[in-house]
Amino acid sequence: MGLAIDGLSSGLDTTSLIKSLMTLEAAPQNLIKSKAAAVQSRISALQGLNSALADLATRATKLADPKSLELYTATSSSAKVTTTVGAGAKPGAMDFTVSQIAQTQVSVTRNLTAWPEATLTIVGQDGKTTTVTPQGTSLDDVVTAVNGSAAGVVASKVSVGGGEYRLQFTSAKSGESGGFTISDPNPTAGLTTVQTSQDAQIKLWTGTAAEVTLNSPSNTFAELLPGVSAAVSEVSSTATRVTVARDNAQISKAVSDLVSGVNGILAQISTKTAVVSSTNATGSPITSGGVFTGDSTIRTVNAAILAAASQPLDGKSPSELGISITKTGTMEFNATKFGDALAKDPTGTLAAVATIAGRLADAAKQASDPVNGLLSTKIKGQQSTAKDYATQIENWDDRLQTRRTTLQRTYSALEVALSGMKAQSAWLSSQLAGLSSGSSSS
Repeated sequence: MGLAIDGLSSGLDTTSLIKSLMTLEAAPQNLIKSKAAAVQSRISALQGLNSALADLATRATKLADPKSLELYTATSSSAKVTTTVGAGAKPGAMDFTVSQIAQTQVSVTRNLTAWPEATLTIVGQDGKTTTVTPQGTSLDDVVTAVNGSAAGVVASKVSVGGGEYRLQFTSAKSGESGGFTISDPNPTAGLTTVQTSQDAQIKLWTGTAAEVTLNSPSNTFAELLPGVSAAVSEVSSTATRVTVARDNAQISKAVSDLVSGVNGILAQISTKTAVVSSTNATGSPITSGGVFTGDSTIRTVNAAILAAASQPLDGKSPSELGISITKTGTMEFNATKFGDALAKDPTGTLAAVATIAGRLADAAKQASDPVNGLLSTKIKGQQSTAKDYATQIENWDDRLQTRRTTLQRTYSALEVALSGMKAQSAWLSSQLAGLSSGSSSS
C-alpha cells in the first residue's frame, strides 16, 4: 500500500518522481522478463514441433510394416449382399447363390385373458430347460417373467382387436440353434409356431459336382474368403460374385498422408526460421529472425527428415514412386505416378514405401524420443532456463519493493524536515518582526 506523500511542504510531485526512479530501477528486471518471454516462445515452438514429430514417428512406424499396406476392398455384384474386409484379406473371387436367409422362431397363443397355468417350461434347441413362474396369471406377469429369465425367448403381449390379446414368443437369436418349445401350456393356450427358426444358407459352385452348402445362424458368413465376410438379405437363385482386390486408393492415401506429415514438419521449421526485414518508427531498416533462426539442432532435425524421405533406395530415387523433393525444400506426392508404380510392381513399391517409412520413423524418434530425443533434451534445457529467469524476476520483485519503500520513507522524511524548517523560519520571521517594531517605538 503506497503512502500519500506528495509534497505538502516541498511542492514536489513525489509520486511521479518515485515512479520515474522505479522505472529506471526496474530496467534490469524488464530485460530479464523480455528474455524469459523469448524463452517461453521458444519452448512453445519446440513443443509444437516435437508433438508433430512424435505423430510422424507413430504414423511412419505403422507403415514401416509391409503388412500395414496390404489393404484390400471387397465388392459384390448384388445389392442384396454386402461385404466387410478385415485383417488377412487376399485377392480372390467367389460365386454363390442364396438358398435361405436366417430367421427366428415365432410362436403365438390363441386369444387369452390370463395364462392358464401357474408356470411354463421353455426348452431350447440345445435341450436346456427353463421353468418360468410368473407372479400371477395375467399376461403382463407372464411377459415380465419370461423376459426376465435366461430362456433365450422374448415374450410380447399383442392386441388383436376387440379388447383381446395373444402372447407372442420369439427366439432371442436367429438360426436353428434359437429354436424352442413351450412344453406345458394348457391346451386352451393353443400355441402355434408361425415361423420356424432356420440358418441362412448359401451354395458355392452351384449346379456343379463341387457344389457345397454353407450354413450360418445369422445372415453373415464370416471368412467366406480370407479376411472377408458377406452378409445376405434375400434369397436368390442368381449367382452373386464377391471380388477382393488390392485397395490402391487406400494405399495411395496412406502414403500421401505420410508425405503431408513430413511437409507439416518442414513448414513449421521454415516458418519459424524465416528472417523478416522491416523498418522501425524512424524508417530505419531492421531485421528479425524466428524462434528457430540459427538453431543448429533444428537444422539437424530438418536435414534428417528430408534425407529420410528423399534419399535413394537401392540406387533408385523415391521420385520413381511419385515421392520427390521440390525446389523449395519440401516433399511432393504424385498419386498418378505412385499408382503406376504400384500397378507395375506392387511388391517392390510397397517394400520401398516401408523402407522410406522406416527411415522417417527412425529420424522422427531420434528427435522426439521423450528421454533422449534431440528436441526433448533441448526443451528440458529451455525449461530450466525459464525456471531460472522466473527465480530472478521474483528476486527482483522483492528488491524493487524494498527500494520503493525506501524512497517513500526518504521523501516522507524530507517533507517532515521541510515542514519543520518552514515552521522555524516563520517563528524567526515573527521574532525579527517583533524586534523591529520595538526599535521603532523607542
